[in-house]
Amino acid sequence: MEQDSETAPTLGVGLIGYAFMGAAHSQGWRTAGRVFDLPLRPVLAAVAGRDRAAVRAAAARHGWAAAETDWRRLIARDDVQLVDICTPGDRHAEIAVAALDAGKHVLCEKPLANTVAEAEAMAEAAERARSRGQVAMVGFNYRRVPALALARRLVEEGRVGALRHVRLTYLQDWLVDPDFPLTWRLERQHAGSGALGDLGAHIVDLAQFLAGEPLVGVSAQLETFVRERPLLAGVSAGLSAPGGGGRGPVTVDDAAVFTGRLASGALATFEASRMAPGRKNALRLEISGELGSLAFDLERLNELLYHDHQEPAATAGFRRILVTEPDHPYLEAWWPPGHVLGYEHTFAHQARDLVMTIAAGAEPSPSFADGLQVQRVLAAVEESAGHNAVYTPVPVPRTAPPPPAPARTEAQV
Repeated sequence: MEQDSETAPTLGVGLIGYAFMGAAHSQGWRTAGRVFDLPLRPVLAAVAGRDRAAVRAAAARHGWAAAETDWRRLIARDDVQLVDICTPGDRHAEIAVAALDAGKHVLCEKPLANTVAEAEAMAEAAERARSRGQVAMVGFNYRRVPALALARRLVEEGRVGALRHVRLTYLQDWLVDPDFPLTWRLERQHAGSGALGDLGAHIVDLAQFLAGEPLVGVSAQLETFVRERPLLAGVSAGLSAPGGGGRGPVTVDDAAVFTGRLASGALATFEASRMAPGRKNALRLEISGELGSLAFDLERLNELLYHDHQEPAATAGFRRILVTEPDHPYLEAWWPPGHVLGYEHTFAHQARDLVMTIAAGAEPSPSFADGLQVQRVLAAVEESAGHNAVYTPVPVPRTAPPPPAPARTEAQV
């Protein structure tokens, strides 16, 4: 029986980091309990950030009841049961492990960490916490786009048959200007990597999520086109920032291009760039199977293209599915058919899924183990790029069965 949202037990949320992703997560937490019937009612208990004036302003703007300038104090609060981490990647491991060890549930933005070693420590902490009933989830919000959730359902149902090709690109242009300043996203010690971790993490996760199987090897190239930028003057906001005097080195990639192989033998291609003029947030993908294909464009977020290759050739072709029907994923709680959703709704869906997972005592998806798998792929991409694009296997988790051998072509028989 559904719980009245006003009488449901509360789930106190503490947010660490209040900039671009912090604002998006705040929107999701504010909205989820007002749209979906949830067994736990999210309460925006506290937000943490280092700048006292800025974090107080963020708390007032986004509806957080209290502001902290030390993330440790936020974790220690009795009114916080879930810690949501929206900091740069270099802080993820320390905060997540501390929160889990303190008995809190955790949501951590992607990529899970800056290194495989950090991600392994986080996954181990999550496994320990799982035995105590805690949940640790990674914030890959694009899984929560209704059209992509529908695509996953169609793949699971066998509508495209055995997979053969998965193609994904994620292109932006906010670094095209060589005088864009040196923000934390351009420094390896803070971000871990550039377009690879920022954008590539999303498309690696989507490839594995939609296919339902892991990548087992990659061949890659990385490039940094602008190697020095003006030093930052002031505070960055979202994807904009003021420049100052002097210049500093860019220590991450501007673009990543790589191919991969899925465990079933299906091929995958990836391109991630923050140097693609005219592309603001262009995440596009296509899945080709033995029976049909699916295609998606984030800039047409409410649409999924589907081709059934079993139809007669005279009438076959891609057809547009407007993903706004009540029986489409997440749409039962929103507007009448044809009334479209936007980017911000993915964070409400993410909050909804996490609350439902906590209440059910279920395994989270994507889990920290899933985030670790993505991190292993990113590390393999960097290793391959450092060795002239040599094919590099992705390490198989110790608890996972070995992947099936790729199917051989006639030329290999």
